[in-house]
This record gives sequence, C-alpha cells and structure tokens, in this order.
Amino acid sequence: MSAKLKELQGKLAKSQEKMGKILEQAGPDLDFKKVTEVSGSDSEKAAAFRAINEECSVAQKEVDEERSNISAKEAFEKRSLIAKVAQPGSGAAKEVEVKGEKNLADAMFKHADIDPESLRTDGRLKAAFWNKEVELPLGVTMKTLMDTTAWVPETFRTGKVVDKAARPIQVTDLIPAGQTGQAAVVYMEETTLTENAAEIAEAGTYGENAYALTERSETVRKIAAWLPITDEQLEDVPQVRGYINQRLPMSLRRRLDGQIINGSGISPYLTGILNKASIQTHVRSSVSGDKPVDALYRAMRKVRVTGRALPNGIIIHPEDFESIRLMKTNDGQYVWGHPAEAGPERIWGLPIAQSDILTAGTAIVADFSYSELAERRGIVVKMTDAHSTYFIEGKQAIRADMRAAFLIYRAAAFVAVTL
Repeated sequence: MSAKLKELQGKLAKSQEKMGKILEQAGPDLDFKKVTEVSGSDSEKAAAFRAINEECSVAQKEVDEERSNISAKEAFEKRSLIAKVAQPGSGAAKEVEVKGEKNLADAMFKHADIDPESLRTDGRLKAAFWNKEVELPLGVTMKTLMDTTAWVPETFRTGKVVDKAARPIQVTDLIPAGQTGQAAVVYMEETTLTENAAEIAEAGTYGENAYALTERSETVRKIAAWLPITDEQLEDVPQVRGYINQRLPMSLRRRLDGQIINGSGISPYLTGILNKASIQTHVRSSVSGDKPVDALYRAMRKVRVTGRALPNGIIIHPEDFESIRLMKTNDGQYVWGHPAEAGPERIWGLPIAQSDILTAGTAIVADFSYSELAERRGIVVKMTDAHSTYFIEGKQAIRADMRAAFLIYRAAAFVAVTL
C-alpha cells in the first residue's frame, strides 16, 4: 500500500468516526441538543453533520482515485462486441468485428453484400433506405380543386421507440472487469496464515510460521436469448435493426446484473454475492436508537476488521435508501440536506448503487476490488434462416449469448446487512 493511500484512508476513517459519534450522541430522536462533538445551535450542528458527510465523500473519492491509479497497470481491455452473421443458405457464419461501422445493421449489410438502396419501395413513392429524402412525383393534371379530403396525406411515424419499463443495470459498474481464456477460472487462496515472528535473545528459538493454500475454481457460465423475426420485418423497417441491436444484448446484461447478486451457483447459474459461502452478515440491532445507517457503518467495520479490506461501495434497495434520505432531526430538519438540494448519493462517504434486485431490507457493504467479472467471450450475435422450417417460411432466427464467470476472491470482504 502506498503512503499516500494509507494517509487518505486514515483521513476518511477519522471523518466517519466523527459522524458516528454525532449520531450516537443525538440518540434515536436525533436530538442535536445532546450533541457535544460539535458546537452551536441545532441548525448549526445539523449543518456541521452534513459538512462532515461531505468530507467523507471527498475523502472516499480521493481514495478511489488513488486506488484506481495503483491498479491501472493491471486493467484489462474493455469488452468487445463481436457479431457473427450467417447469410441465408451459405452454411458457415462469417465473423464480423463491429469496428468502424455505425451499428450492427451496417456490419450485417456490408458483409452480406447487400445494397440497402436495392431494398427501397418500388412504385411512384420512393424513399431512401434510411429515410433521408423522399421523392413524390404526382404526375396529375389538376382541373378541379384537390384538397386533403380527396387524397389523404400520408402520416409517417417518428423513429422514436418507447421502451417498456425494465430494471436498469446497476450492479456491474461496481465490479472490476477482466477476461479469461479458460472454461473455468482457477486460482489459489491462502486459507491458513500463522505468523510467529517475534524478537528473540541470542541463540533463542525462532518462531515458526505456517501457510496453507487451497485451490478455488469458478466455472464460466453462458447467458443467452434468441428472437424470431420475418424477412419482411428486417427489410421494410430499417429502425428494427438498431432496436434489436440494442435490446437483445441489453437483456443479457440485465440478467448478468441480477446473477451477480442472487445467482445460486448451481449449474448453469453464476454464484452471486448473497449465495457465496463465508461472506459476513450483520443484523441491525433491535435497540430503538439503532438506525439503518448505524448498521451500514458496523458492516463497514466488519469489512475492515474481519475482512482486512477497505469498504468502497454499498448496494441498497431504493426503499431502504428512501428512509435514510428522509431522516429528520427532532425539530424537523432533514439530516441529509434540504429537499431543494440533490442530496448525497453516498453514505458514510461510500458511493451507493440503488438496486431493486435486492430484497427490501437487505443491503451489501463490500470492498468490491476483491471480486471480478471474468469474460470468456463478450456478447456475440448470430443470424440464420436454417432453424426448423424458417428457410421456406421466410423467417430469421437471431440469437445472442455471452460467457463469463463471477469471482469473489475474499468472501470476508463482503457483508450482507439486514436493515
């Protein structure tokens, strides 16, 4: 650990400790009159409390930046999107790197040797494939008045598609990303550490250390989905290609996001955080003065003391964060800031991810640097008409899949908190 990182971590810990003392002195009713850690009126003490929380946020950001600088040399290449396009009747698929193309549709047409202009509508109304221009030669000699009741104007839809409400991706951003070339990620974990280093007198007996390592393994799992579609739909609605290009991979990433939290670990599922053996747990005390924020701080302490790690993030259900954000003092002031303010997206200086994939009443506090999402293969999209009777029915099957393993290297660095 660098000296600078150690100094920043100490600064953060002091600010968090001061916040804890203020809440403890304020008691279950948040009566700031009882607070002696800071001076002034109730309003001034509440303002001081918010200022200390802001100090925690700034200190945590500095810690995150320093840790990011230290680990930059070990960063892995970002995920790549590869499309494999099978032309109808051609048999083997062509592998297409989607680089330099506007989107997956462009790559498909390019490598299938299809000219988009050849797909325009025949007839007197001609529209360019991408709807950039419209030519309308009427060829009508007007002898009497024609108005819109005689020839009703065409109505064009906009290119906007309103997606159905779905859970956003919220968890994967916290997990360091990596790659693997194997069907399973195998690593060694130090499971025994006995240190007897000590000062001895001349000719004294040395203390004996003991180390033991255990092989661990996480299997690469596949997440997949497919979609049937007609040739006419692909040919006649240009926007549908971009729509599928966005929605099909998104469904895979959303499933992956949920598996990181709740995966059972039983084939073919990933092992999620809440089902990982040996993670720590913490249950909020039934004492009336114990608040959810107190439980989160005590979980942070477990990450530090038992996990020997530095907590750097919290995953919490939106309903649970709501109760924290709306905390008030005994005189009705919001502890985390006035409603006119955006309010902190941090608790005790740690960034939070609000995710409804968690059950309300449960949160996760962790040092996420002790986990990794190792991709065996990024999202691959394939299209073919060779499925079932699709060739003679004018249909296409589009499928997307990915392979990855989720690893938790130090289970004790993760705490499941019951709020």
